[in-house]
Amino acid sequence: MIRTIIFDVGDVLFHYRWREMMQDYGLSPEESQRIGEAIFNDPKERWRAYDKGLIRLPELIASYCESYPKDAEALRFFLSHGEYMHVPRPEIWNLFPKLKEKGYGVYLLSNYSKELFERHTEHADFMEYVDGMMVSYMIHKAKPDEAIYRALVEKYGLRIEECLFFDDRSENIEAARKLGMQAVQVTSREMLKKAILELL
Repeated sequence: MIRTIIFDVGDVLFHYRWREMMQDYGLSPEESQRIGEAIFNDPKERWRAYDKGLIRLPELIASYCESYPKDAEALRFFLSHGEYMHVPRPEIWNLFPKLKEKGYGVYLLSNYSKELFERHTEHADFMEYVDGMMVSYMIHKAKPDEAIYRALVEKYGLRIEECLFFDDRSENIEAARKLGMQAVQVTSREMLKKAILELL
C-alpha cells in the first residue's frame, strides 16, 4: 500500500523556462539553445557539481565565463538570475493539501543547488505541506546515485515499499525502482495531475 508520495521538483512541481529567459535577455533561439547545452551538458559536469553543493555560484560563474568568454555577459546574467527561470504549476500544488487529508506523507527528493532551491521554493505554497526533503546540495550526492534515495528513507524512517516517486527523468525512475520504490515518470503536467487524482 502506498503511504508516502515523493516528488522531484524541477519539471515536476515547476516548469523551467531557461530558453525563454535567455531570449528575454536578447539571444536568438539558436544562441539560447547553444548556451543552454554548454551549461547543462557540460563535459566537466560543473552544473552537476553545483547541484551537489561542491561549488558555489561565484565559482560556477567564473568557470563558465572562462570557458566561454564570448558568451560571458549572457552567462553571467543567466546564472545570476535563477529567480526568472521557474514557472509554478499551481494545479499540482493545489493537490498537496488533498494528499495530506488522505493521510499520505509528502516528501521532496531533488537535485538542486542551495541558492536555486531557496529562490524557487521561497514563495511556493506546496512547501507548507511537505513533511521532509532531501536535496542534493545537502549531502553532496545527486540522483540517480542510490545514496540520496537512501538518505531520504533513512532520515525520515520511510518504508521503501510504501513509497511512490514522481520524477521526469528515466534514469532517476529506474534508480528508485531498483531500490524497491514504485515510481512514475512525469511526461507532462496533465499526466502528473491525473496520476495524483487517482491517489485521492
